[in-house]
Amino acid sequence: MAKKVLILMGSDSDLKVMNEAAKALHALEVETEIRVSSAHRVPDKTMKLAREARANGFGAIIAGAGLAAHLPGVVAACTTLPVIGVPIQGGAIQGLDALYAIVQMPKGIPVATVAVNGAYNAGLLAAQMLAGADEALAKRLDDYRGQLAAEVEAKDDKLQSIGVEAYLNK
Repeated sequence: MAKKVLILMGSDSDLKVMNEAAKALHALEVETEIRVSSAHRVPDKTMKLAREARANGFGAIIAGAGLAAHLPGVVAACTTLPVIGVPIQGGAIQGLDALYAIVQMPKGIPVATVAVNGAYNAGLLAAQMLAGADEALAKRLDDYRGQLAAEVEAKDDKLQSIGVEAYLNK
C-alpha cells in the first residue's frame, strides 16, 4: 500500500504556504493529510500525531513553522519517520529565525530543511523519500523531471530563435 504524507503546521495562517506541499504531492498522486497542530499550544496532540503517524500509513511528515519554529523538532523527537521542516516567513527577520531553528537540530534528531516558504520542494522531497520503496512513484518523479527539462529546453529554443530583446519584451 502506498504511503501517505502528513503535513503539519502550527497555525492556520501557514496554510497558504503549506498547501504548496500538498499540491506537489497531489500532482505525483501521493495522498496527504493536512493538520493544524501547535507544538506550544497543543503539545499532546502534536506528539500523538507524530507517534501514531507510521501506524496510520504515513511514510514522511512535513512540518511548517515560523518564528521559534519548534514544530518540526518536536515532531522529529516523537517519530523515526523522515521529517521535513519548512521555515515560514514572518516576524522581524522574515523567517531567518525559523530557518535557523529548524536547521540547527541536535545530534540524533535530524530534520531535513528546505528554503523559507519552500513547501513545494518539501513535497517533492517527501515524494523522493517514498519513491525508494515505490517504483510507480519513482517513475512519476522521473516523468516530472523530464517535464521540467523539456520546459527549460523550450525556453532556450525560443530565446535562441527570437533573441534577447524580443524575448524580454514578449
